[in-house]
Amino acid sequence: MRYNQVDNELYNNDNYAADLFAAAAAADERSSFITKTYLYLFGAVAALIGIECVLFTACGMDRMMQVTQRMCGGDFSWIIVLGAFMAVSWIANAWAMNAASSAMQHAGLALYVAAQSVILIPLLCLAQLKTGDTSLIVSAGMATAGLFALLTATVFMTRKDFSFLRGICIFGGLAALGFLIVAPLCGFAIGPVFTYLMIALACCYILYDTSNVLHHYRIGQHVAASLALFASVVILFWYILRLFMSNRD
Repeated sequence: MRYNQVDNELYNNDNYAADLFAAAAAADERSSFITKTYLYLFGAVAALIGIECVLFTACGMDRMMQVTQRMCGGDFSWIIVLGAFMAVSWIANAWAMNAASSAMQHAGLALYVAAQSVILIPLLCLAQLKTGDTSLIVSAGMATAGLFALLTATVFMTRKDFSFLRGICIFGGLAALGFLIVAPLCGFAIGPVFTYLMIALACCYILYDTSNVLHHYRIGQHVAASLALFASVVILFWYILRLFMSNRD
C-alpha cells in the first residue's frame, strides 16, 4: 500500500523554503520542473519493467513461483512482506524528500522502484499462469497508461487544484491497508468490489499528485513528485491487472 510521508511532508516541510513553488515560478522554470518530474516518472516505470524482465528471464518462471510461494505461503507471510515493503517505502520517501542531497533523493527513488519490483512478483506470476504468456500484463499496462494519460490531461487542461482529495486518499489508503491485513487472518476474499474501489482510489491519488505537481511542489522537488506519481501508477496497474485476472476466472 502507498505510504503517505511524501504527502505529509509536502504540506509541512520547510526544507525547501529557498525554492519557489512551481506554480509561482517563471514559465521556463515551471516547464523545466514539470518536464523533469515526468522524465523521472517514465524512467522509473522503464526501470521497473526492465527489472521484472531481467528477473523472469534470468531466474525463470519456476524460480519466480518459488519466490511467490515464500512470500504468500501462509497467512502471516504476506503481512510480513507488506510490513517490510512499508518500512522500505518510508525510507525511500524520506530520502526522496531530502533537500540537502540530490544523490539521496535519487537513491530514494531507486530504492522505491526496487521495492515495487519485488512486491509485484507474486501478481505477475499469477497473471502469467492464467494465460501462459504476458498478454494480461501487457493489456493491464496499456489500460493503466491510457487511464493515467486521461487523468493527467484532465488536471493539466482544467488547472484545477485537487488538494481536497488528500483526506479521501489518506482515509481510503488506511482503510484498504487495514482490510488487506485483516482479510487473510479472518479468511475474507478480496472480491471485485474491493478491486473497483482500489482502482477508484488510485485514480484519486493520480488526480491529487498531478495537481500537486502544478500547485504545491517546489522547483527542487521533482524527484519526490515523480516518486509520488510512480507509487500511484503502480497501485493503479496492480488493481487493473487483478480485475483483468478475475475476468478470466
